[in-house]
Amino acid sequence: MWFERLSTPQVTNAARFFPVLVVTGARQVGKTSLLRRAFPDHAYVSLEVPSVADLAEHDSAAFFARYPAPVLIDEVQYAPGILRALKTVVDADRHAMGRYILTGSQKFELMRGVSESLAGRCAVLELEGLSAAELAGGGVGTAAALDELMVRGGLPELWRQRELPSGLFYSSYLATYLERDVRQLVNVGSLRDFERFMRACAARSGQLLNRSDLARDVGVSHTTAGEWLSVLVASNQLRLLEPWFDNLGKRLTKSPKLYLCDTGLLCFLLGIAPGELAQSPYRGAVFETWVFAELRKLLARDDASRRVAFYRDQSQREVDFVVEGGGRFTLIEAKLTERPSRRDARHLDAVMRLLEARESYPPHSVQRVIVARPPVDHPLSPGGPAVVHAARLDQLVF
Repeated sequence: MWFERLSTPQVTNAARFFPVLVVTGARQVGKTSLLRRAFPDHAYVSLEVPSVADLAEHDSAAFFARYPAPVLIDEVQYAPGILRALKTVVDADRHAMGRYILTGSQKFELMRGVSESLAGRCAVLELEGLSAAELAGGGVGTAAALDELMVRGGLPELWRQRELPSGLFYSSYLATYLERDVRQLVNVGSLRDFERFMRACAARSGQLLNRSDLARDVGVSHTTAGEWLSVLVASNQLRLLEPWFDNLGKRLTKSPKLYLCDTGLLCFLLGIAPGELAQSPYRGAVFETWVFAELRKLLARDDASRRVAFYRDQSQREVDFVVEGGGRFTLIEAKLTERPSRRDARHLDAVMRLLEARESYPPHSVQRVIVARPPVDHPLSPGGPAVVHAARLDQLVF
């Protein structure tokens, strides 16, 4: 079963203007499937095969002779030295576009090589798991099955095989991730401690990051906790959402919020089985994590210039997500309810007034949205925030 990826036009268009296209993303989000489908005339080679990675790293001339362009090179982080050689190959025919398509699951090491060797020669895009709109396009009833969407997550294989138990899939996924990605990125003495660290992060998804608390709960040093957070970010398993700030200054929170990227892995780490989410004390955090993932996918596809942040000040006013761009703001609250109340909108209203009182922003530049699970989308009240179902976020106009 194939789910049409809404980022396909963005991917194929980028290849028209750059000799190299780099697509990053976590394991199993569908990078290879998307690119092989989008570029059927490209040869394919995977650097997950040790002998092939060794050839690419130590004899790049022989590698490129064996795999001439156009070619899709998968998991390029296993031979980072190939990027230096690729610069020379690209510069020999600088204006031939889309010849080399690269994928990688570890963006820090990959992007370091790209910035050093391929600056100005490549487009870089990031792919995440399936969005609600992509699942709906494949026949999955997203609005009625929102709990199932959150527990199974967005990794395509789980939706291609609907009978595949999510717990079985994620236990294998986690083992592969720890053995392949974590060991390559950092010298971890105990993978069991790193797994405990991941579970501690999962329990804090949607909360302000406190490295000291994380370190203390897992029994590692503050420095180690910082290194392991970097590993999770580098391997596209975790996102840090920065606070919004302008000139409101010292009254604003400075710490980022922590979110796991995929709610399926989040639920697995939290021990939430299918059918158990409605009774879980983590259900609100899982929902907020899912909304953030949907926002990232939507903005990456439609308008990469807009940024997402959160708002919190010392008066305890908080808005889950602030989407900013072009002098306009969309303030978003995630509420796991079918019928939001006026109380759910109080911080949206307060922050809107703060923004609209400032001369630097034009009148009516702020829209307010409560993302919930109503039977029908509607305004909360005349002139009030819009109430939008979480599965229909793609209908928002920012």
